[in-house]
Amino acid sequence: MPIGQAKFGLLGGVVDPGKLELIETQTVSNVANVEFTSLGNYNVHFLTINNLTTVSNNVWMQVRFYEGGVLETASVYQWANLVGVGTGTFYASKTTGNAYLQFMSGANIGNSTNESGNAYCYFYNLTDSSKYSFMTHQCISMYDTNGMNMNFGSGVMPQASAVDGIQLILNGGNIDTADISLYGIAES
Repeated sequence: MPIGQAKFGLLGGVVDPGKLELIETQTVSNVANVEFTSLGNYNVHFLTINNLTTVSNNVWMQVRFYEGGVLETASVYQWANLVGVGTGTFYASKTTGNAYLQFMSGANIGNSTNESGNAYCYFYNLTDSSKYSFMTHQCISMYDTNGMNMNFGSGVMPQASAVDGIQLILNGGNIDTADISLYGIAES
């Protein structure tokens, strides 16, 4: 019997590992932050940000986690990003102790016409209280002087805890508009 058929028989139904399962989509307008407080029971989460525009100029996105319903705001987050600017310049940005995970960094988003940002992020181990919570991301945006920026990197909250919420917040001002979706990735 092929392995796929054996797996189907053992588990008593159809298994579709790797499938994206939508948890929630938020279409926001003029908000200070976006929060996802129902994470389900997934080991891997996938977040998309489409057409993010901002009220303020020259800003970027940050992530913080809720643990037991309490937002972790201490300088416990660590991240590293590589930023590429439309002029052909590349540089690294990193920290070993900050109050957030930074992304869309260097990919500063402006508030002029046609300036927006898009990103996707993977989150690992959020709901597992015995493991650290990790994030990887890729972003692209038009920034405050009408140039293109790209950014990719990763981050960690190096403390074993169960994360039960995600907060997205700009480093200044409000999110003008965005479509943000959170998915869980099905496991076998």
